[in-house]
Amino acid sequence: MSIEKDIIKRSNSSCELCGSTESLSIYTVPASPKDGIDASIHICNTCASQINNPETVDVNHWRCLNDSMWSEVPAVQVMAWRMLNRLKAEGWPQDLLEMLYLEEDMKTWAEADGDGEEDEFAIKHIDSNGVRLQAGDTVVLIKDLNVKGGGFTAKRGTAVRGIGLVHDNAEQIEGRVNGQHIVLLTQYVKKTN
Repeated sequence: MSIEKDIIKRSNSSCELCGSTESLSIYTVPASPKDGIDASIHICNTCASQINNPETVDVNHWRCLNDSMWSEVPAVQVMAWRMLNRLKAEGWPQDLLEMLYLEEDMKTWAEADGDGEEDEFAIKHIDSNGVRLQAGDTVVLIKDLNVKGGGFTAKRGTAVRGIGLVHDNAEQIEGRVNGQHIVLLTQYVKKTN
């Protein structure tokens, strides 16, 4: 049997990452220490396009990794780790990454293409004390802030739990204050432990 037929049989004619059964092709996972079936996965055009063009990533498409990360196929686990690592600023991928265990040789393979490294040009959200903020953190307001359009003042000392990061602006985060979703400037918050 050919490698392609073996992979199609292994995948049950569906994308090994998202489960789609349309527009499938064989994808060789970069930097693999092995060849053939062990280095390849069966994926759909949507997954392949977003893997190869990070700027086109639809974060919600990758919620499928919640299932595929448990695959017994090492190449699928490696791609799941890479995509979760790429998206970890969203919050939920970080939780999945903490659950995903890779053997040492697979972790080395997963990190081999640079997805495990910090991007020096990535937007970093820093609080008033110079501490890096992550999605899901809890912060405290360090001064009273008038909430435009909200009709109230967010008082100093108010805790904002489970913040979200504004991905195109390092000076802004999102959170709920008085039950209202608002945008906050990072210079007016400090991270709590």
